[in-house]
Amino acid sequence: MRTLSSSPDTTPDPRQPLLDITDLVVEYGMHEPVRAVDQVSLRVRRGEFVGIVGESGCGKSTLLYAVARLLSPPARIVSGQVDFAGHQMVRLTEDELRPIRWRDYSVVMQSAMNALNPVLSIGAQLRDAMAAHERVPAAQMRQRSEEVLRLVGIDPIHLTSYPHQLSGGMRQRAMIAMALVFRPDLIIMDEPTSALDVVAQRSLMRRVKALQEEFGFAVVFVTHDMSLVSHYSDRLAIMYAGQLVELGPTREVFAHARHPYSVGLLGAFPSLRGERRELTGIPGAPPDLRHPPRGCRFQPRCPKVMDICREDPPPYQVGATELVRCHLYGPGAPEHQEPR
Repeated sequence: MRTLSSSPDTTPDPRQPLLDITDLVVEYGMHEPVRAVDQVSLRVRRGEFVGIVGESGCGKSTLLYAVARLLSPPARIVSGQVDFAGHQMVRLTEDELRPIRWRDYSVVMQSAMNALNPVLSIGAQLRDAMAAHERVPAAQMRQRSEEVLRLVGIDPIHLTSYPHQLSGGMRQRAMIAMALVFRPDLIIMDEPTSALDVVAQRSLMRRVKALQEEFGFAVVFVTHDMSLVSHYSDRLAIMYAGQLVELGPTREVFAHARHPYSVGLLGAFPSLRGERRELTGIPGAPPDLRHPPRGCRFQPRCPKVMDICREDPPPYQVGATELVRCHLYGPGAPEHQEPR
């Protein structure tokens, strides 16, 4: 079974990022376009687990679909670059993308019931994925299919099962098995636990993390669940209104959240340790991206808003936190700014 997406005589440079997103812009529509992803830059190293969190509609899934080149009209990539293992993804045609999809990177969708073909058995769908990339004898296909099902904790007897015959957790595991069939370097996961109960969520995530540590693939994981990323991700990216507002090591972000939006998210998240505390929500609602507010997009809801917030904040590096998009960390701030 394949272990690396690179050719046998090429050794990837571990110092280079596996995925390098630079100033990516994605819009919906043509006449009055809505900018759902706005100048997002993010690097993912080999074997790294990166979580992406934020409220609904902030652009998380759109970002993933743009990286995987799975956007459908009216969505379109307007500008920016996505370098994946040396492939300039934005410029590739469908014919050029086909050989690397599923083999070098794979995608686990939010709802396995919608992603899986309801009229094909799990075994038939695994065979289709393998046949799309290489000619493999039927016996070898069967062996490989059994192996990947065992990896995700499913008895190979379910190769003959149809999606509706599996529980929600088993369907998600079947999707992960398909994503692993070629041992890709990157697995993109779009809220794969959102339809599962808490026990099934933890079971699925423990399995994903164990497989990642065993095989060394990178994971980019979108979720609303702060508890999941707190336990399983290495770095955490926080998105708001199409922009990346904070990025850093997960433990650093949880211990020392810098952006007021990050602080608000963590304030709405119950901790399993320490003293009991009252949970606080973030007042207001995310902006309408058809008419985003001038300057910082969080300023209408921010408890620390200042006059300078009417201007766009650049990204700053603050300690171990790689990126904070907030004027609180600019030169002379906040003590030289008057709150309004």
